[in-house]
Amino acid sequence: MAAVDPLRIAVLGPGGVGGLLAVLLARRGHAVTCLARAATAAHVDAHGLRLTSARFGELTAAARGAERLAGPVDVLLVTPKATHLEQALDRVPADVLGGALVVPFLNGVEHLAVLRERYPAARVVAGAIRVAASRPSPGVVRHDGTLAAVELGPGAEVLADALRPTGIDVAVRDDETALLWGKLAFLAPLALTTTALGTPIGPVREQQADRLRAVVAEVAAVARAEGAPADPGATLAALDGLPAGMRSSMERDAAEGNPTELEAIGGAVLRAAERHGVDAPVTRSLVAELRSRG
Repeated sequence: MAAVDPLRIAVLGPGGVGGLLAVLLARRGHAVTCLARAATAAHVDAHGLRLTSARFGELTAAARGAERLAGPVDVLLVTPKATHLEQALDRVPADVLGGALVVPFLNGVEHLAVLRERYPAARVVAGAIRVAASRPSPGVVRHDGTLAAVELGPGAEVLADALRPTGIDVAVRDDETALLWGKLAFLAPLALTTTALGTPIGPVREQQADRLRAVVAEVAAVARAEGAPADPGATLAALDGLPAGMRSSMERDAAEGNPTELEAIGGAVLRAAERHGVDAPVTRSLVAELRSRG
């Protein structure tokens, strides 16, 4: 594999996803800066990052920690939860970021418009990641299972070239809409049904199979209205193939009393459905139920 010139990479929100990418990229020689709150930034600056992964092993990497972007970078990875996006973006002044490549790895589809409005000089390119990763403590990342796959929109080839040597599965797609809705068509049914029932996917499949199938079909219809190909049969097969104990991040956040990404996931589906006149009664009832829980 051809050598890749080192990049200056800032990771906004070094949690599970951001921390995993930061470790792997730093170990390949890229200059990584983690932008985070004071305590996390100080810890990363002093101690670096540590990853525990069945796929990648036990890894450590040196990285800088900072509360705010203070100098130019080649790439900004935007990786906080959608619930913390606006607050996190205050760490990245538009005049400092300039024309850098910006790649968000967030759930949902509406964040691209937010980033493009906030950073008009930057090159904002869609990204999606499929991985089960968490941050047990500052600077520490746990990667569960072996799935680690990234999809990037057109214009992010330099990041794709940097990621491939890390061992992550990387694909560059030529259709931004298909990339984002391809993930949401799978994630929304998983997140909404598991959170509503308060269980992993196994009991949902056993107890509420009809509701799961209905949400899959409705989200697929919305995706097609948005211009993305969607195959509800393939989505159901993928959901059926998940381990029974698989939990969604939304269900986990709700169980722990944390803010959930309901609006970024379910709310985004309903807003798109309304724009296109697509009826989504089961999805709407699930979102209403979860909104009522606060």
